[in-house]
Amino acid sequence: MKVAEEKKHYMTEEGLKKLEEELEYLKTSRRQEVVERIKIARGFGDLSENSEYDAAKDEQAFVEGRINQVETMIRNAEIIEDDGSNDEVSLGKSVKFQELPNGDEEVYTIVGSAESDPLEGKISNDSPMAQSLLGRKIGDEVSVSTPGGEIKVKIKEINS
Repeated sequence: MKVAEEKKHYMTEEGLKKLEEELEYLKTSRRQEVVERIKIARGFGDLSENSEYDAAKDEQAFVEGRINQVETMIRNAEIIEDDGSNDEVSLGKSVKFQELPNGDEEVYTIVGSAESDPLEGKISNDSPMAQSLLGRKIGDEVSVSTPGGEIKVKIKEINS
């Protein structure tokens, strides 16, 4: 029987460091806090009707699940290497584009899904936007699928 290969998690050195810090926090501080909440909730009596106990157990399951998820992402981390070239949109690069015909300019950095944070301008390489931009060059006009429909953008700048 063939074991399924685990998905690679593309990330920057900074993203890996953040995950390692989160894992340390979850395993030391957070796990301990939840254990304390469970102990306190047990003191409230009958566990079958104890909502504090149920909530603490749910939180414990969440924390343990997140620890497993972060450990897997770290184990399968693939660090994005900067090739030094800004000729083509690729993982780890920032891309400035303008919505056509005369829209605003926007800048996004394409990162792995573990690091994506659209509010900080970091989009996942798996997103439709990134998929449309990857491999393109400055001056290219690209059609991008968005929840609001198809848009056309022109790539203005690519930076490491």
